[in-house]
Amino acid sequence: MRGLFITFEGIDGAGKSTHIEPMAAQLRAAGHAVHVTREPGGTPLAERLRELLLHEPMDALTEALLVFAARRDHVQQVIEPALARGDMVLCDRFTDATFAYQGAGRGFDREVLKTLESWVHAQLQPDLTFWFDLSAEQAAQRLAAARTPDRFEQQDTAFFQRVREGYRARAEAFPLRFVRIDASADRDAVGRQVFAALEDRRW
Repeated sequence: MRGLFITFEGIDGAGKSTHIEPMAAQLRAAGHAVHVTREPGGTPLAERLRELLLHEPMDALTEALLVFAARRDHVQQVIEPALARGDMVLCDRFTDATFAYQGAGRGFDREVLKTLESWVHAQLQPDLTFWFDLSAEQAAQRLAAARTPDRFEQQDTAFFQRVREGYRARAEAFPLRFVRIDASADRDAVGRQVFAALEDRRW
C-alpha cells in the first residue's frame, strides 16, 4: 500500500517546523513508519542548493529553477521511494511554498511555475497540507527574537503579506487537502489543532 504524503506550509515565523516531530512521534507510536524531511533540502545535493537559495543573491527565475532542481532530486531520492515502501512522509514545505514565495511573493509567472511543477513531479501532490496561517507582523516579531535572518527572512512585511495571500490562494484552489491552522495561538493550542485535523482523517 502506498504511503501518505503530509506537508507543512506557512510564512517564515509561523511555527510550522515546531510541530513536525511531535506528529511524527505520535504516528510512530500508532505503528506507522514515518520519514521526516524538508524543502529545499532532504538530500545532500538539495541541501547544497538550499544554502545557495538562502544566502546568495539571485532573481526570481533563478530561485525557481534552483528550488525545482532541489525538489527533483528530493522527489526521486527520498519522497517517492518512501511512499512506495508505504511510509508516511512529513515534509516541511513543498510546491505550495514555491507558488507562495516565488509566485506571490516575488511576482513570478505562475504559468512557468506550473510548467516546472509538471516536469518535476507530474502527479505527485500531498495527501494533506497543514497551512500555518499567521499575519506578517506577528511572524516578523517572532523572527526578530529567534535567529539571524536568511535572505528570505530579511524581506519586508509587504513581501510576507503577499506570500500569505499566495498560501490563501492555494488553500482556496485545493480545499480538500488544505487544513488552515491558526498559528497565532500558543504552541499547545496550535498542536491541538494539528492533531485534531489528523484524527478527523483517522490516520
